[in-house]
Amino acid sequence: MQHVGMALAVIIALLVAVTGFIIASRGRDHLSSLLFVPYAAWVAFASLLNASIFLMN
Repeated sequence: MQHVGMALAVIIALLVAVTGFIIASRGRDHLSSLLFVPYAAWVAFASLLNASIFLMN
């Protein structure tokens, strides 16, 4: 709970991985890429929250 910067790095890596999965699977399995869009939105929102906490401290 005291390493907000490290948590921000991890969640940004997660967002990059989810976005990469969406882009990579769009051609092969369109449905699975669409199903990951809400997850990507949630991770992006969590990233914004984490970044705001990081910048406020």
